[in-house]
Parts: sequence; structure tokens; C-alpha cells
Amino acid sequence: MSLGLLLVEINANLVCVNDVFGTKHCVPCEGGVEAYTPDIAQEMMRHLSPEWMLIDNANLLVREYRFKDFAESMAFANKVAAIAEDEHHHPDLAIGYGSVSIELSTHAASGLTENDFILATKIDKIQ
Repeated sequence: MSLGLLLVEINANLVCVNDVFGTKHCVPCEGGVEAYTPDIAQEMMRHLSPEWMLIDNANLLVREYRFKDFAESMAFANKVAAIAEDEHHHPDLAIGYGSVSIELSTHAASGLTENDFILATKIDKIQ
């Protein structure tokens, strides 16, 4: 029986990526965690909404959200902050009138890890 699972090799480990980001939780890291290579980061992008972008040689995941006013921007930013606290993984936020920009990276790995994709998926589910 085929389960239709997509497996991707990440740092010599096979990882199932079918909606795994939405159901997993971030794992605290104190260093020693390898950042995704640019190729792996690009592969992981298939599982995020297309508004997310890789920049800085695939070391940073970014997205901008648009809102009608500052109050909506702040309300969204506060929801992002609550998720970030629950996940113990914190993005860089820039809040403006009608916009919130989000940058994700795992500082301890000096690049992107699964935690960044988990958090991006959870942020996209905010209503």
C-alpha cells in the first residue's frame, strides 16, 4: 500500500515533508545543528505558500504580509509573536502601516533549518 509520502534527504536523514511543517513543533537548538544547503532549502520551498522567498544564498526565509491599516498589522504581528513564543523560535519582524515583514533564520545554525519552515507554515495559517 502506497502512502503517497514525499521523502527528502536532509543531512543524511530521510525526512517526510508532506504537511509535516504544519503538524510539527520547533526543536530548540543550541548549536551543532547544520543549516540546510541552498538545494535543500529550495526543495523545502515547495511546501510553503509561494509568497515566501529565499534570500541571502538561501540562509534567510522572508515574506511580507499586507493589511488595510496599522491596527491590522499589529494584530497580525501579535499573533505571530504568540506562535513564536509557543514554538520557542523567533522571527525578525518589521511592522509598518499596512504591512508586516517577516525574516526567518536559525541563528544557532547560521542559516535555515526545519524550524524556520515549521514556523513559516504556522504563520501562514493565522486568520
